[in-house]
Amino acid sequence: MRGLTFYERFSRTFRDHPSLVKLLVVFTVSGGGLVASADAKSYDGMNIVNTHEANSKKKKVVVLGTGWAGTSFFRNLKNPTYDVQVLSPRNYFAFTPLLPSVTCGTVEARSVVEPIRRILRKKHLDIHYCEAECFKIDAQNQKVYCRSAQDTNLKGEEEFVVDYDYLVIAVGARVNTFNTPGVEEHCHFLKEVEDAQKIRRTVIDCFERASLPTLSNEERKKILQFVIVGGGPTGVEFAAELHDFVNEDIVKLYPQVKDLVKITLLEAGGHLLNMFDKRITTFAEEKFRRDGIDLRTGSMVVKVSDKEISTKAKSGEISSIPYGMVVWSTGIATRPIILDFMKQIGQANRRVLATDEWLRVEGCDNVYAMGDCATINQRKVMEDISAIFRKADKDNSGTLTVKEVQEVIYDICERYPQVELYLKNKHMSSIVDLLKESKGDVAKESIELDIEELKRALSEVDSQMKNLPATAQVAAQQGAYLADCFNRMEECEKNPEGPLRFRGEGRHRFRPFRYRHLGQFAPLGAEQTAAQLPGDWVSIGQSSQWLWYSVYASKQVSWRTRVLVVFDWTKRLVFGRDSSRI
Repeated sequence: MRGLTFYERFSRTFRDHPSLVKLLVVFTVSGGGLVASADAKSYDGMNIVNTHEANSKKKKVVVLGTGWAGTSFFRNLKNPTYDVQVLSPRNYFAFTPLLPSVTCGTVEARSVVEPIRRILRKKHLDIHYCEAECFKIDAQNQKVYCRSAQDTNLKGEEEFVVDYDYLVIAVGARVNTFNTPGVEEHCHFLKEVEDAQKIRRTVIDCFERASLPTLSNEERKKILQFVIVGGGPTGVEFAAELHDFVNEDIVKLYPQVKDLVKITLLEAGGHLLNMFDKRITTFAEEKFRRDGIDLRTGSMVVKVSDKEISTKAKSGEISSIPYGMVVWSTGIATRPIILDFMKQIGQANRRVLATDEWLRVEGCDNVYAMGDCATINQRKVMEDISAIFRKADKDNSGTLTVKEVQEVIYDICERYPQVELYLKNKHMSSIVDLLKESKGDVAKESIELDIEELKRALSEVDSQMKNLPATAQVAAQQGAYLADCFNRMEECEKNPEGPLRFRGEGRHRFRPFRYRHLGQFAPLGAEQTAAQLPGDWVSIGQSSQWLWYSVYASKQVSWRTRVLVVFDWTKRLVFGRDSSRI
């Protein structure tokens, strides 16, 4: 009788709460492990909570891109109050500075990539990845339109829409062809891992074709003419890698054609590595000429056909070079999705997306952009000079004393970094020295400036403003910065930590983004690397090569890729590079 009563109570319970049947089935099948489905209810110890309703309370953050900026953002995100959706057609992060090494087998492609899902698995957050490409951003309705990156048409639907509360755009950039005829059809690029793998196969193909017995020496020379367009870091490093590959490995395997190989490097400007110190530029040019690399500066490519590349010298003379392979590495351009988005928000006349100093897209309160697809539109001091003066002049006397200036100097330098840079370049210890210079030889305590005198003192400050370079280092720092802002969003809403709002009341929520330059490298081949580090410190040689090894190994995103990269370097030193066409 008691058993029947228990059975009746048990049945009544499940009739009243049918969802418990699902819970019992899942509990039984999983061997006692509790598994929650999307429409199930989870037990939190005290209350039954609908998981869909719980997630809907979270702010939804959509991240577009899995490059340096996007990956740095979600790797550093720690706040569990967000529902994060990562969208990208590339389901891995690639360590792009090592792509030139992949082209010649110094490092394997698998060693420089880390699956995004492996990275996200380590995050104890509500964060998900979807392999899809965003083709339209609707900022007004807070939606992004995407299409599947898969070839298969699932259920007849390839496109879908994702809503967001915050959008983080980190889609990077594409190769800039400058609309040169024939570039898209006949040139190799070096932007993605797939590009590096394709170059590697093409290099081996050139040597195999040149080794066929039916060809003349003239035909072999054309096939073994390798042309690199662009004298920036990527083009220079690839030229160095290719030269080492040919002279250290290929000559042993293809002795009959080793003397027919020619590497030509074309640069439209006057020198290689224009962004580096002149000492590095001079050394790189001299080394390449000693190594037999045909270096042609002042040569602008005007056309590329299937057999030759045409260049125009500064004198106007047109010449042609036959080639077996051309690698195009001349800079970056804006992706179509960004161009379309810029038209929507009134930035159509710009080259890339403009953001404020907090990486927020101008004209969009909840959209952020970073990396190569955006640039910070640093506010000018002279645009706000009147507001700065009014904020500093607390006694409304119409003049500023040294004490009044010192009370806001931190906020001025924080909000306008060009002030600090200008003082540094003028070898001045503080803004008081600048004010003293504008007033002439007077005592510090007696300095008083009106609005016009302040304008004259700061008139040249904005000349120090420069756009940040489109490098992995900048993108990674921006991603980490923005993640830190999202981690402390609520805290800084209550207690703002940024500089004074000169055109408003109170303070900005966060400190503006500040790029910290940690140095740059330029591998030049033959175990020699040029390093330019902070403090105008320049080093060239094998010691810099070992520093390059240590830095690039330590900057890998996982221990797995660190071990693989070091193993590839060691394997190359012992066995040489792999020349098989795989």
